[in-house]
Amino acid sequence: MKYFVIVNPTSGRGLGEKSISQIESFLQEHSFDFKLVRTERVWHAAELSEGAVRDGYDVIVCASGDGTVNEALNGMMRAKKAGHGSAAFTVLGIGTGNDFAGGTGIPTNLDEGLQALKANKRKKIDLGVVKGGDYPDGRYFGNGIGVGFDAAVGNEAIKIRWTRGLLAYLIGVIKTVFLYYNPAQVEIILDDSETIKQTSLMISVMNGRRMGGGFQMAPDSKADDGMFDLCIAETASKGRIMQMIPHFIKGTQATLPEIQMKRAKKVSITSLDRTFPAHADGEFICLEGKHLTLEILPQELEIIHA
Repeated sequence: MKYFVIVNPTSGRGLGEKSISQIESFLQEHSFDFKLVRTERVWHAAELSEGAVRDGYDVIVCASGDGTVNEALNGMMRAKKAGHGSAAFTVLGIGTGNDFAGGTGIPTNLDEGLQALKANKRKKIDLGVVKGGDYPDGRYFGNGIGVGFDAAVGNEAIKIRWTRGLLAYLIGVIKTVFLYYNPAQVEIILDDSETIKQTSLMISVMNGRRMGGGFQMAPDSKADDGMFDLCIAETASKGRIMQMIPHFIKGTQATLPEIQMKRAKKVSITSLDRTFPAHADGEFICLEGKHLTLEILPQELEIIHA
């Protein structure tokens, strides 16, 4: 088998570059047939993964955080939809959140990720596709979509350079609580059959389980069940938001009166007044969105997991 390894050298506050010698030594020691390439710019990972699938590589390995993982998935799907076959995928977790890995059973640290790559245990998982915002033709995602508050939190978290993981996102939460705009009134349609209209602080549409390195947005989600799991939060006061945060870390937010947990294969989100920010796997798909449509793609990707 041929392995194509994509490394984002800036992931994890520079941990990506520092990890390259360990990755290369492990793969050489265990006689992997591989090529390793560093990303150099935005969307480079998508170009690299698409090219690797077209060139017949069997496995795409992404040593990075969730943003580069998302790019790589989009490149793989572009190649697949163009009729160039498919490859298996896995992650070597060196990023800030590692949420895609954490929600799909892939190890979230480098040592265990390399061992899983060697063991070559596989399964198929679902992917999602979102259309709207800056991506009217669609962007694929593996972990989840965040609309509203959590998208704004992510925007604050990436500005924090001295720490990573859950702590960075917690600081982002605190900053966002005191900076956050008025949330939009939205209409959410699930599977063309159920409609929810409310002023929503946050809407998370999950294929995985967590966001922000440890916020359990959908603790019961399974990435291979053909369904999105949604966490929909009504607007709340600043003090109430701070009271809710521990529930999201523990995954007990379903007990809160402001929260609705739903499941669907198709989701439509439309603002009825002001715009909203939204992200896919931590990457912004719009800062001033008005309408998004999402659809699950069952059993779309084969991954190597623990």
